[in-house]
Amino acid sequence: MSDPNPIEFPESSRLAELTLQGCEAARLAARAVADGITSGPGAWREQVRKYEEELDTLDRQINEQVTAAIAGVSETEARELLACLKSIIELERIGDLLLNVANRLETVAPRLQEQDRQDLSRMAAIVAGMLSYVAEAFSSRDVRRAIEVLKADAELDRLRNMVFVRHIENPRNEPRQESFHLVFVSQGLERAGDHAKNLAEEICHLVSGRSVRHILREYDRPVEQVYLERMRRNKDKG
Repeated sequence: MSDPNPIEFPESSRLAELTLQGCEAARLAARAVADGITSGPGAWREQVRKYEEELDTLDRQINEQVTAAIAGVSETEARELLACLKSIIELERIGDLLLNVANRLETVAPRLQEQDRQDLSRMAAIVAGMLSYVAEAFSSRDVRRAIEVLKADAELDRLRNMVFVRHIENPRNEPRQESFHLVFVSQGLERAGDHAKNLAEEICHLVSGRSVRHILREYDRPVEQVYLERMRRNKDKG
């Protein structure tokens, strides 16, 4: 479900552009982490830092502009402005998490075992994909795209759990390196995914006015059932 004609206001449109800029900065940071894990030492940590600083700047800009603009606007525009504010807060936290991940990995990356390297790179790539979907969903007010973000989180949890099993439980008593750092890296990437989920939930609420729990309940039902229920509601209204 998407809103083909989202309501646009001059101020919220400007802030929406800044929010989308933040989505792209966070996505590029996650992509840099994913590529850097597999490529080894390089300039990728500085790229992540640059994107984190960009997100800090956008956070300040949106915060200041929302504060100045929200007084006296309509209820609909206020929701748009607050959605931008909530979104950049989540994006700024993602930037912080990714920079922490990059800082840890800079030290331990040369000693990563291949399975850890693959799983952590995959986690960062999933976060980048989630943020790409967030940008699409926010731009087009597309609930279906937002739900794709929520679904992607399950794979992040699975990969995080695999890292935990290898480095904490270690059922085969195999020699492991840098377990302390890798557990925190996997947690950081999983938390970045949680913030991407929060962004998707905010989009669902902005578009539909309902909680994501109710929306998912509708999407989990057969299409025929949803169609019949909508026809029944429309008939009752008539």
